[in-house]
Amino acid sequence: MTDFVLDPTLARDSTPITTLGLCALRLINDSRWPWLLLVPKRPSITEVFELSPLDQTMLTFETCMAASALKKVTGAKKINIGALGNRVPQFHMHIIARDPGDDNWPGPVWGFGQAEPWDDDRRAQFIDRIMDTL
Repeated sequence: MTDFVLDPTLARDSTPITTLGLCALRLINDSRWPWLLLVPKRPSITEVFELSPLDQTMLTFETCMAASALKKVTGAKKINIGALGNRVPQFHMHIIARDPGDDNWPGPVWGFGQAEPWDDDRRAQFIDRIMDTL
């Protein structure tokens, strides 16, 4: 249908959960924070404004849907949502559950310490809970 190819860094650093209407929903492989990623399945997009108006609307809807599921599953105090793209230019949206007392609260998650990969069983259970909540 499209020439969409997932950036190799995003593929390496995350696990697929499902495909929504527009985006691939993925889980970042760092268990310190429940951290979802939305990647619009459109080729060569580096900025949100490069998406069509309909795709921008879908991205907003899917971001809210994923963020709501993440908050419900984790009970997090705060959900951080952001799109930076400084290291990986392919447009992607981060959705991160944060709580006072988590690693580096209230600072950013990017570039802080070493990633702690998910245990296979915990990752599978977390993904199941996200899917059930979506």
